[in-house]
Formats: sequence, structure tokens, C-alpha cells
Amino acid sequence: MKVVRTLLFLAALAGAGAAYWSFSRPAAVATVTPKRGDAAEIVYATGVVEPRTWAKVTPLLRERIVELCDCEGAKVERGKQLARLDSAQAEATLAELKARQKLATAEIERLSVLIERNATSQQALDRARSEVGQSAALVAGQTARLENYVLRAPMSGVVLRQDGEVGEIAEPGTVLFWIGEPRPLRVVADVNEEDIPQVKAGQKVLVKADAFPGRTLEATVDSITPKGDPVAKTYRVYLALPDETPVLIGMTVELNIVARVSRNARLLPTNALQGDAVFVVEGDVARRRELKIGIRGTSEVEILSGLPEDGRVVAPYPERLTDGARVRAAGG
Repeated sequence: MKVVRTLLFLAALAGAGAAYWSFSRPAAVATVTPKRGDAAEIVYATGVVEPRTWAKVTPLLRERIVELCDCEGAKVERGKQLARLDSAQAEATLAELKARQKLATAEIERLSVLIERNATSQQALDRARSEVGQSAALVAGQTARLENYVLRAPMSGVVLRQDGEVGEIAEPGTVLFWIGEPRPLRVVADVNEEDIPQVKAGQKVLVKADAFPGRTLEATVDSITPKGDPVAKTYRVYLALPDETPVLIGMTVELNIVARVSRNARLLPTNALQGDAVFVVEGDVARRRELKIGIRGTSEVEILSGLPEDGRVVAPYPERLTDGARVRAAGG
């Protein structure tokens, strides 16, 4: 019986020793040291490719299309007729106004003869002249309105796109023609208002388009619209594209605007940090340190100060580790 108690006591003592050794043993951690490389601060945006010089042609009236040029992709000169809307009713109105003007003019001639014979008053003649002037103004106005039934090219260039068919009703504001020069091209992008302070004219931009997978194109920030959109909370940014860029008008692209580059920077992986804090291994103890961070990337961050050049940082960041805890390198 005594032998059994002794064995149980020794087993319990061994278990307690094993538990103490397990809990007092330094935690195994993996460490990294800062490396040198270039860090870039990137502003992300999306945009649409468009010509630098172009114009939209839209009707001002709601009327049926009766003529339409077949000129998509063709070169046109400024003032060339592109389409004509049904103007029969407007022309009838003009004919009526001209008839009234003719009648009023004849009335002036009649009254002029009568006034020489003292058969009418000067007031009647003046009234007739006033009516002629009004008729002339109405004729001129209606003649000018007839021009709204003809859609002309507002500039010389290529018809980039043409919509609508003869017989369809053209609605005011609906774009029927896009006219411009195929080159040079630019990208119009919308940048969030919190990022716009970092964007400046002349910055390099990396452009990616789904039509060219695996290929990164380049652009340059050309200008920024001074007033932003308070609803969307964005600012419009124009990017200049080189002439040899293969993208086409109307393509959507993803943009990485290089706001700032830090050369030969000290870099740490982002998973080693929680906010600005890291755990640094000093001997066999882990110490929590607050660092001064520069550029934050998706995979790495720039360390400005707070960490020795050869400092060993626990990575990934240990959530359960306490400041001053004993540690050992994994596998050590």
C-alpha cells in the first residue's frame, strides 16, 4: 500500500513539474529584421479613356430624324451636316410669318399713298411700320430656329461614334455623335477627397486595363479640377497618355498614382505591426515598441525611427504576448 502511495506521489510530482516547465518555457516566436528597398505611396483610382479634344453633338428639339449621315469613323470638317430633323411644321410657320410680313409691307405702301393725299393719318402709317418691324423680327427668329433642325459638326475631326437611326425620335440631350481626334488620349479619373491632397501635376501613374492583362502602362497627372463633387466626394483628375499607349477610347482602367517614393527605405512586413507598435526581441525578452512609420504599403511599411538597424521584430504580431515576456526563436 505504501508503495502505491509513493508511486502516485511521484506521478503527481512529475506532472506538476512538466506543467511548470511547460508554462515557464520561453514562447517560440519567428522574427524578421528590417530590409532596405524602395517604398511608394500609392493613390488608387479608376478612370475612363477619352480623347483630349472632342465634342458631343446633341439635338435641342424633340423631333423625328429624317436624314443621317453614314460617317462613323470618317473625317468631317467643322460645319458639315450630320443629321436633319423633321422641320415641316417649323417651315410652315416660317411661310406664314413671311406672308404676314409681305402683307404688312404692302399695307405701308398703301398708307404712304393715302397720306400723300391726306386721306389717312401719320399714326396709321407708323403703326403699319411697327407691324412690319415685328414681322421681320419673327421671320428672323423662326429662320434661326430652323437651324436647330440641322445637326452640324462643331469641330473638325473623326466621327468617333454615331447613334440613332432615320425614323427614330431624337430626344434633347441625347448624344447622337461623338467627334474628336483619336490622338492624343487622356484618362479622366475620380479621386476620393481624402486622397486628393497627395495628388500633384507631373506625378507618374501606373495604368492597368483588362484588355491588356499582365501589362502595366504609364501615364502622367496632367491637371486636377479645382472644384470637387460634394455628393460623390471626389475630384476629377486628368492624366496624359503617351501616343504609343494601346488603350482605346471608352476603356475603363485602374490607376495607381505614385504620390511619393522613398528610396533605400527600411521596410518591415505589415503583419509585424499592430498600428505603430511591434515586439522587438532583446536577448531572450520581447519588448513592445512604438515606431515612427512613413509610407504604408499593402505588404510592407517604411520605418522612420524607433528600431535599430539590426533589430529583431516578432512577425506576425503576437496578440497574446506581453511586454517583457521571455521568448525564443522558433526552432531554437
